Amino acid sequence: MQVSIKRVEPQSKITLQESAGLAIITINRPHLRNALTSRMWDELTHLGKRILDNPKNRVVIIRGNGPHFTAGSDIKEFSQMTLEEAEEAFVRMEKAISTFERLPLPTIGVVNGPAMGAGFVFALACDLRIGSNNTQMGIPVGRLGITLNDKFVKRIVDLIGPSRAKDLVYTGRLFNAEECYQLGLINYLVETERLDRFAFELGKKISSQSPASVYAVKRSVASSIPGINVPWGDPRQVFVDPYDFPEGIRAFVEKRSPQFKDRRGQH
Repeated sequence: MQVSIKRVEPQSKITLQESAGLAIITINRPHLRNALTSRMWDELTHLGKRILDNPKNRVVIIRGNGPHFTAGSDIKEFSQMTLEEAEEAFVRMEKAISTFERLPLPTIGVVNGPAMGAGFVFALACDLRIGSNNTQMGIPVGRLGITLNDKFVKRIVDLIGPSRAKDLVYTGRLFNAEECYQLGLINYLVETERLDRFAFELGKKISSQSPASVYAVKRSVASSIPGINVPWGDPRQVFVDPYDFPEGIRAFVEKRSPQFKDRRGQH
C-alpha cells in the first residue's frame, strides 16, 4: 500500500516588533528567499496601517529574515492562478507598497541580500535603504511576460532615470551592491554583520529628531514629485514649529538633548 505524504511548508509569516520608538517588520520565509504570497502582501498592508495605531512608533524598519530581503512575489503561486487572479495579485502588491510609501513616519529598508521584482519596488518605496556586500537589486520581469504599470516604473525612474530603468527590464540584469550604492538605490553600504545594528542605530538617530521637522520634509519631498499623493499633513507655509522650535532652541542654548513630543496629526 502506498502512503501519500503531504509536504508541509515551514512557517511563513510577517512579524511586527515595536520597541523604543521603532516599528520593525520582518519578512519570514527564508526557505523560499522570503518570496511573498498574496496573503503575505495583504498582511503587509494590514501591518502598515496598524503601525499608526501606536503613537510611540517614530520610525519603521523593514527587513528580511536570513540572507535575502525578498525575492518579490511567489512566482509558483502565479502558476495556479487565472489571468484575472494574477492581475488582482498585482493590485494587492501595489496596495501594500503604497501603504508604506504613504506612511507619515520615516521608513528604512534593510536590504540584507537580493531584492527582486516587486521586492525591489517595495524597497524603493522606503525613504532610506541600507545594503551590504550581499545586496543585489533588479526586476527581471521580461522572461515572465509581466508588464509593469506606471506606478511600479515611476519608483525606479525617480531614482535611476529612464534609461537605466529600461535597461533593467530589457536585459534582466541585476545591480550589485556597489552599483546600487553609486546609483543611489541604497543610501548606506555596511558590512553584513553590522547591518541590523546599523539600521537600529539609524532608526534611533532619526527618532531623536524633531517629529515636526521629519514629517514636514517627508511631506514636502513627496509633494515636490509629480504624481505622488500625500494623504496626510498640510503644505508647509511656515518655517518653524510652534512646539518643537522653542524646545530645540532652548536645548541648544542649555547644551542638552531636546525632548521632543510626537504630536502626530497636528502637522
